[in-house]
Amino acid sequence: MKKQARDPLHAALADATFEAYKSAVIHLPEDVVRVIRKSALAETSPVARGEFANILKNIVTAGQLGVPLCQDTGVPVVYLTLPPGTPYSRDLYDAIADGVHRATKEVPLRPNVVDPLTRHNTNNNTGAGMPAIHVRPGKKLTVTVLPKGAGAENMSRIAMLLPTEKDKIEKFVVETVYLAGSRPCPPVIIGVGIGGTFDGAAALAKEALLEPVDKMSEYEQQLLCAVNKLGIGPMGLGGDFTDCGPKVKSAGCHTASLPVAVNIQCWANRHATIEVKS
Repeated sequence: MKKQARDPLHAALADATFEAYKSAVIHLPEDVVRVIRKSALAETSPVARGEFANILKNIVTAGQLGVPLCQDTGVPVVYLTLPPGTPYSRDLYDAIADGVHRATKEVPLRPNVVDPLTRHNTNNNTGAGMPAIHVRPGKKLTVTVLPKGAGAENMSRIAMLLPTEKDKIEKFVVETVYLAGSRPCPPVIIGVGIGGTFDGAAALAKEALLEPVDKMSEYEQQLLCAVNKLGIGPMGLGGDFTDCGPKVKSAGCHTASLPVAVNIQCWANRHATIEVKS
């Protein structure tokens, strides 16, 4: 029996997902590399400068050898933009899953996805609710892969502050990084979500990690200075730079609430976007 050919859109999206995941785990975005280099040049601690040198060597070596930057290749968080005329269907999810399967086998990726209760490993980085796929309208069909490792993800937090406590947002951000300590492999990059709903704030915080980190608003600069006063430094060994660049996204919220989420990312703020052409 002749094997049925893949649907062109399915094939193109699966291939783009594979390429995005492969690129994300091997090559850091240029804006991320720039802030790491900038921080390394400004660092005054000899030990911290040594750790920055190791990080920068890691980045170069991964690219030269075509291997992942870190052994924890994360779980697949995917952002899909759909242009007018592209049908929204279950097949989009299946195509992305196919791309993740291929990336797991060929890059290769560490199989990280397990059942939350039985801890059964699917061995292909997919399962119930995985990949975590977020769909938005857009001008072009693109797929963005944001691999999220556990060391940083486990240190993330959310708080439901009172509307009168907006001045406590900075304290909550700093406290979150303080409690994380060395575990998320600092210097970190943090995404901060302010407003929305309980779940919406967390989504905003993760989406913030996709924003250019070499450009900061006055408020983001304020958060950067506050976090860096902690002195945790690269790999928790002390230094001037515990954070290389916080990013903030906000949304409207209920008049009686103020959700705030902090999604921590390690220095390897990995993500890549591929345009899908079928």
